[in-house]
Amino acid sequence: MKRIGCLLAALGLVLCLNACGKTAQETPEEKTEITVFAAASMTETLQEIKTRYEAEHQDVELVFTFDSSGALKTQIMEGAVCDLFISAAPKQMNELEEAGLLAQDSRIDLLENKVALCLAPEGGAAIASFDDLAQALAGGEILFAMGNADVPVGQYTQKIFAYYGIDEAAVSGSITYGSNVKEVVTAIVEGTADCGVIYATDAAAANLTPVDTATAEMCGQVIYPAAVLAAAPQGAATRAFLDYLAAAPAAEVFTAAGFTALG
Repeated sequence: MKRIGCLLAALGLVLCLNACGKTAQETPEEKTEITVFAAASMTETLQEIKTRYEAEHQDVELVFTFDSSGALKTQIMEGAVCDLFISAAPKQMNELEEAGLLAQDSRIDLLENKVALCLAPEGGAAIASFDDLAQALAGGEILFAMGNADVPVGQYTQKIFAYYGIDEAAVSGSITYGSNVKEVVTAIVEGTADCGVIYATDAAAANLTPVDTATAEMCGQVIYPAAVLAAAPQGAATRAFLDYLAAAPAAEVFTAAGFTALG
């Protein structure tokens, strides 16, 4: 009986050790979480890059917040936790840099985009260029969609207005505003506006064909800067991800979407 008891005790110990071993093996390693605040126009490309990057770096999890660059900048200045910021214009990044919120030597110009004029699919507006848009707005003939004044795509649109001498306040009755570029895209696609100004990459993502593209003379270059935040909880891992965004694998994704990779 004693021998049987000893055998049962030994068997129990083996089973216990085996179960503990399995538990240790099955417990997933804690991942490094990188928080990225990015312009709404990067939604599709960064989601694709997330899939690729996490497959190659299984110890990393990328967490994105997409919105207008102005809204994201405000959140960062108010203390939101963020490792990496990618803006659709230099203005918002400049303000963070002036406030001392960027990690030293981390800022790069990552991408260039284009500003495009697109028509609602079923709108039928007789507009084939920015010249036509200026005339139609002056005549109150259309409903036009654009970003708010604190949204980069809205700021680029305001520069186009200035180029054509359009008084935004005077034609405000013909304008509907979006709080980010995706809202402007929705207004065009759903036909709640006859036309609107968005990025060329957003036009491609929404299967919209631009009727005209703004030149640098009209609105300046559309540069997307990126930088690690000085208070980034995951500074080293974030710099590695930013290096990846500036390298060939990510550039292929950006280029396929219509961006020009600058990194």
